[in-house]
Amino acid sequence: MRSIILKHYAMAMLAFALTLHVSRAQTPENLSFRPLFNGKNLNGWVDVNTSKDTWKVKNGTLICSGKPIGVMRSDRQYENFILEVEWKHMEAGGNSGIFVWSEGTPQETDPLTKAIEVQMLELDYARQHNATDDYVHGELFPTMGMTAVPDNPRGIRSKSLEKRCKGKGEWNKYVVVCVDGTVKLSVNGKFVNGLRNSERKRGYICLEAEGAEIHFRNMRIMELPDGITSAAQTAPLVN
Repeated sequence: MRSIILKHYAMAMLAFALTLHVSRAQTPENLSFRPLFNGKNLNGWVDVNTSKDTWKVKNGTLICSGKPIGVMRSDRQYENFILEVEWKHMEAGGNSGIFVWSEGTPQETDPLTKAIEVQMLELDYARQHNATDDYVHGELFPTMGMTAVPDNPRGIRSKSLEKRCKGKGEWNKYVVVCVDGTVKLSVNGKFVNGLRNSERKRGYICLEAEGAEIHFRNMRIMELPDGITSAAQTAPLVN
């Protein structure tokens, strides 16, 4: 009887140890942010189709001249992650953005890339371009034939439910959560936009140069566990 009791006790302790190991493996303490831009140089980034003068690093800030129009991509692909970035435009009406789950290459007839774009527009953009008042910062949308379902539709785009960005010369903070084909965007401390069912769920992260000077800083990423992502849902690898 004693041996049976000891056997059951040992099995119970083993089950407890395994449970403890699994729970520890899944605790938030094991998920951490790391710099996506190190504040010193462009290590970890690859210029795709801009120029050596497009991107500069100064005092911990990544400065993009906006010219020529094109992108710089991460040196590897990402699937599920949380991205934090601070940015500010230096010109009224400035245009830029970040591409997630990107192919990391330009199109044959366009200098930009197939991806999900996280829009960064300066507040005066809509007035300067006689665009609808909904055409503002914080839009999420698929580019170059990519598909996704907008949470707050404006055509294929998803528009922010609140206008929370600051104007030129002032820092804004985006938190971009990308998980299993869903993107959620927080603008200056509040989630205001999203889309789902992205055609691609794994790809490169790209920074956009689109004609106006923009600054980036405190860019960091927390990688989350992978999901079930097929080859068709993964952007092609770039050599």
